[in-house]
Amino acid sequence: MSAAGTARETPAEVVARLRAAFRTGRTRDLSWRTDQLTRLRAMLTERGDALAEALHADLGKSRKEAYRTEIDFTVREIDHTLERLAGWLEPEPAPVPAVLAGATARTVQDPLGVVLVIAPWNYPVQLLLAPVAGALAAGNTVVAKPSELAPATSAALARLLPEYLDGDTLTVVEGGVPETTALLAERFDHIFYTGNGTVGRIVMAAAAKHLTPVTLELGGKSPAFVDRDTDLKTVAARLVSGKFLNTGQTCVAPDYVLTDPETAPALTDALAAAVEEQFGTDASQSPEYGRIVNERHFDRLVGLLDSGRTVTGGAHDRDTKYIAPTVLADVAPDSPVMQEEIFGPVLPVLTVDGLDEAIGFINDRDKPLALYAFTESPGVRERLLAETSSGGVGMGLPLAHLTVSDLPFGGVGESGMGNYHGRYSLETFSHRKAVLDTPLG
Repeated sequence: MSAAGTARETPAEVVARLRAAFRTGRTRDLSWRTDQLTRLRAMLTERGDALAEALHADLGKSRKEAYRTEIDFTVREIDHTLERLAGWLEPEPAPVPAVLAGATARTVQDPLGVVLVIAPWNYPVQLLLAPVAGALAAGNTVVAKPSELAPATSAALARLLPEYLDGDTLTVVEGGVPETTALLAERFDHIFYTGNGTVGRIVMAAAAKHLTPVTLELGGKSPAFVDRDTDLKTVAARLVSGKFLNTGQTCVAPDYVLTDPETAPALTDALAAAVEEQFGTDASQSPEYGRIVNERHFDRLVGLLDSGRTVTGGAHDRDTKYIAPTVLADVAPDSPVMQEEIFGPVLPVLTVDGLDEAIGFINDRDKPLALYAFTESPGVRERLLAETSSGGVGMGLPLAHLTVSDLPFGGVGESGMGNYHGRYSLETFSHRKAVLDTPLG
């Protein structure tokens, strides 16, 4: 366990210390909030290379990818918040009924108190620090729990965060299941968890004992529908870019593709060509292609490779945790690759007779974190929006909706609850308090 500015503490001591700091009231000041966000930004810009090296050690991420998807991504989120935070915190007036003439009503954003942020291993910088930034912007104290499955990044964050941030109001706790379990036994005012549904249920059950609200950012099998008569070269390039970023270890990566039987052969050929164009004939030699996080996930993914006909890829090396970008055709709906979120560089292509069957296919399964569609038809877009449910929708480009800070990011159903980014982070980590002021005279 690593705690900023303290000796080894128990979880109860950490929470008590942070709660005492919160009760001093200093985290409520706008100047404190902006100062902490500015310090966090400085850490990312001044020590970005150290974080990029850790990300390469854990996931094989290139320096370019580390900055684009983690470090710079979080800096932009902080900048967006710093620019607008004062306005977001302004009380919002509300009209009052005639019977209360003379009274005024408003809502104010109240900090919650002590927040726990539990991060995953796939984007271990961004998915820890973006919610931490939101919690600090809202005026809370924070326990930050990096993922033990990205040990180099966890160690770097535990070392760097105390150098830059107020150690009385933010503490980093490292460790695995025992440490996380011990933390979850404490009473927090909000728990923000990013990861899988199995652990999400554990987090929610622990939070229920204290009636602690939770945000669960989970995942699921995010479908991509490719309509007939689309520009398949463009579609394939965008699918490959989104799917194989971070070696497919992205919660909103396109998980599988639905298209009609006539389009499927040309699409799979285009996908194979796009893989070669992006990563070369041997992706293991590409500096922009990473590795699987550990042997357990490697073995799981290798077990999915026989779920269809290999169009491209399939090569793998356990010693280096390398799996080539793989596209599978002739995939059956009940095949192993369709039974769980893939979370790796395997893209199955399934055929459906048309839009009706595609919508039915999607709706017969858990609600995904994202739905992607490639179509020129406004009617197809409207039907997919109206007749399916997902955390978010990307028309024509996977993953990009995450980069729009004014859009909420979150799931629905099995893919999660609650959302964040930009103003939605402030809402998540605050209580919108109703205030009615009625004159006595």
